[in-house]
Amino acid sequence: MGDLGTYIPIILALTLAKDLNLGTTLIFTGLYNIVTGVIYGVPMPVQPMKSIAAVGISDASFGIPEVMAAGICTGAIVFILGVTGLMQLVYRFIPISVVRGIQLAQGLSFSMTAVKYIKNEQNISKSKSIGERHWLGLDGLLLALICGFFILLVNGAGDDNYDGDDEKCELGNEGRRMIKRRRIKKIISSLPSAFIIFVVGLLLAIIRVPQIIKGLKIGPSSIEMIKISKHAWKEGFIKGTIPQLPLSILNSVIAVCNLSSDLFPGKDFSATSLSVSVGLMNLIGCWFGAMPCCHGAGGLAGQYKFGGRSGGCVALLGAIKLILGLLFGSSLVKILAQFPIGVLGILLLFAGIELAMCSRDMNTKEQSFVMLLCTTVSLVGSSATLGFVCGIVAHFLLKFRELGRGRDPRPRV
Repeated sequence: MGDLGTYIPIILALTLAKDLNLGTTLIFTGLYNIVTGVIYGVPMPVQPMKSIAAVGISDASFGIPEVMAAGICTGAIVFILGVTGLMQLVYRFIPISVVRGIQLAQGLSFSMTAVKYIKNEQNISKSKSIGERHWLGLDGLLLALICGFFILLVNGAGDDNYDGDDEKCELGNEGRRMIKRRRIKKIISSLPSAFIIFVVGLLLAIIRVPQIIKGLKIGPSSIEMIKISKHAWKEGFIKGTIPQLPLSILNSVIAVCNLSSDLFPGKDFSATSLSVSVGLMNLIGCWFGAMPCCHGAGGLAGQYKFGGRSGGCVALLGAIKLILGLLFGSSLVKILAQFPIGVLGILLLFAGIELAMCSRDMNTKEQSFVMLLCTTVSLVGSSATLGFVCGIVAHFLLKFRELGRGRDPRPRV
């Protein structure tokens, strides 16, 4: 459940604002989760393409045909870059400091968005705040804070490495107490905090408006091919694909490759494989009205933060999506529309912080400078592309400066 903080608000906003087929999206993203979980063996996330979603929510003329056209074009380009080997070449030559800058910017962006969810009431269909959140009530600030405290107590600041070698502790009262404390910590840290909070949110949604249960309709939504006009192809490519493509390359492929090797040593995935995966998801699902999707470093960090360590967790999540999509289709939007947004904000906050913390491994001042420059430009300019360009230019200028002074440009350990 670690990446639902981004998945639910985006899917819900597009469903309410542009009549996205929620049932079809659940079915296809559920299948994507199952397949990627089996193939990669790690909690590889499946998330909506955020730039395309943002345009769809904010632009009245950008409808579902344009959204799907943008997804298909983005998927096709990423797929071609993958099968030709160009994506692997790009991945090999991009400095780690630039990748960390993109990850830090994405993590901070998630976190700041999460704080807005927690602090302010949200009009999801228009993607804007409508006033400060009250302290009490089923959607109050107090409930969101309690959920945050619960996650902090269960998960702490990260993955606690317990060696499990209780036998090495010295015998005696102190040794026994130490063993007992370790076992209690293991039990607490194994609680599925994100799943528990998600279930609480669903229960609150039903308690708030009990009659929404009667509005559920048994059976999947009808799945039909989307008719895309020439105008929709043009608008989708210009307004959707062009801003989304750099984000898909940097955050959905390159950053995921780096993050997966950091979090799961020995699980090194090629940029080619991830590119083909992203491409196929959109070249298949978008024709039938499923939301354009990609992988994402933020989602992977979120799954890891809340205990995901294998492909089984996302495969299980995919099975749940698939069953819900087949059983209830788009009628589920009535329940999701009542889900406490502040609670989703808590999940998104911890996922964003986990992603941002991956940038703590910079060894030199030069690497840190490039990373922070890339992050700052990405956040202020709201463009990962601009941040990436600035980071690349700064990296090579610093290397040229070091060579000109006759120093070894390699990082000092």
